[in-house]
Order: sequence, then structure tokens, then C-alpha cells
Amino acid sequence: METGTVQDYLKLHFIVFLWGFTAILGNEISIDSTDVVLYRTGLAALVLSVVMYFQSRTFKFPRKAIIQLFFTGLVVAAHWVTFFEAARISTVSVCLAGMATTTFWTSLVEPLFKRQKIQAFQVILGLVVIFGLYLIFKFEFNHAAGLTVAVISALLAAVFSVLNSQFTHKYPPYGITFYEMLAAAIGLLVFIPFYKTYVTHSDSIYMWPTSRDWLLLLLLSGVCTVFAFSASVELMKRISAFAVNLTINLEPVYGIILALLIYGEEEQMSNGFYYGTLVIIAAVLSYPIARRIKKRRLARMANQSQ
Repeated sequence: METGTVQDYLKLHFIVFLWGFTAILGNEISIDSTDVVLYRTGLAALVLSVVMYFQSRTFKFPRKAIIQLFFTGLVVAAHWVTFFEAARISTVSVCLAGMATTTFWTSLVEPLFKRQKIQAFQVILGLVVIFGLYLIFKFEFNHAAGLTVAVISALLAAVFSVLNSQFTHKYPPYGITFYEMLAAAIGLLVFIPFYKTYVTHSDSIYMWPTSRDWLLLLLLSGVCTVFAFSASVELMKRISAFAVNLTINLEPVYGIILALLIYGEEEQMSNGFYYGTLVIIAAVLSYPIARRIKKRRLARMANQSQ
């Protein structure tokens, strides 16, 4: 039973607002996307280690769990790199429109991991999402590369969210996040030299942030990552997972509105873009509702058969 107050729900929307702001923060930092994620995850791991130490939270996990969390951390790193890169090669709005497909990908990835059948309504909503993407591609074809990278980022987000949903039943959430952030930072330390030497042919392997970059990175890692995560976990004690997930789906809406307010004409898109985005968001918001209706129908049928 939910016991959340109005203040709790306002706090939840503020957290989602912060997550919608991450694409803008990443876009404002002058260093490469790979370096942004390297510093973000490194700082987040450092902050979490301090918090866990002073709160006497355990760092001890089974060896198998640490290996699994390290793998998941690498997926998180790939997700964030593609997320920030999508915003840079297109616009923040296009990036967030692509990220709005995360729930759709989750509806397909989760049954695969749990060896369950994909439901008919998931396929229907998936077709609606594809139609929304078609509209965006049709009217914003010059941003096709950015939208494609954003959709890949959304798929990666779906994978690590499904993996994390399994870990949270076994291990403390702070420890999960610490090991994933640490793995992401270590993975990027190894990946960046290879990537910049053989792919981008960059003169500098690791880019040193400016004073302004450090401030934005601290906001990104401390406020948008550590604070937002810990606060959302704390709120789930009083607010149902359904209500939390439904609100999180508003992240692209907040982000696109913020981008329009901050960047103005740079973020102006055609009407087709907004129609396509609305189609995707409508499908995403209707998914948990359709799932709840289906659960109630199955429960009613089970009661009638008894």
C-alpha cells in the first residue's frame, strides 16, 4: 500500500527533471563523450565509496556477483557514451526522443532474460513506437545518425535496467551502483586509448576538464547520479514501482522542454518530430497501464476458476 505524500511525488518529479537535464549538462561539457562518462563514473564511484564507508555499508559481495556487476557496469558505460554522443551529433531533443524507446526495448529484453513469452500488447505497442520513429526519421532525416545512436543507447539502457532489477533482490543498491560505476570507469580507462588511437585518431588520449567542466561534472555525478539514485530508492519505500516507472517515462518530456528553453531556435524541430515523439511517449505511458489491466484480468479469471 502506498503511503507517499504530495511532497514525495514532487520530489520524484524533481528527480526525473534532473535526469532529463543530464543530456544538456553533457552537451555543455567541452571534453569528448567518452571522457565525460569516464569522469562521471569515476567521481560517482568515489562519492559512493565515501558515503558507504561513513554509513558503514558493506563492500563485501560474492565474487560471482562482482563479475556480473562489472559486466553490467560496462553496459552502463556504453549507454552513457552513446547517450551523450547522440546529443552532440544531433540535438538534445533528438537524443531524448530516441531515449523514449527505452521502455519498449525493456518490454522485449525482459522476457528474453526471464525466459518468458512476449505478450501481444507488447508487440502492438512496439509497432506504435516504430511508427513514431518513422515519423521522426521522415521529417528529421538530417538527424538520422543522432537518432540511431540514441535508440542504440536506449537498448543498452534496457539491458542494464533488466540486469539491475535482478540484482536489487539480492544485493544492497549502494553496493550495486558503486561496483557498476567503478567498472564503467575502469572499462573506459582501457577503452579510450584504443578508441582514440585507432578510431578517432585523436592527438590527446585523455582530455583534462576545464574549471567549468569540473563544476558540470560534479553536478552530473553528485546530483544527477548519486543523489538522484539514492533519493529514488528511498522514495520507493512509500511509492509503488508502477508510479515511479510511470513518472520516469516523463524524462524525455522534461528534457525536450528544458532544451527548448535553454537553446531556443537551435532545438526547434519540425512538427513531424513532435508528432513522432508524442506517439512514442503515448505508447510508453500506455505500456504499464496495459500491463496492469492484463494482470487484473488474469487475477479475476483465476478467482473465478477457484
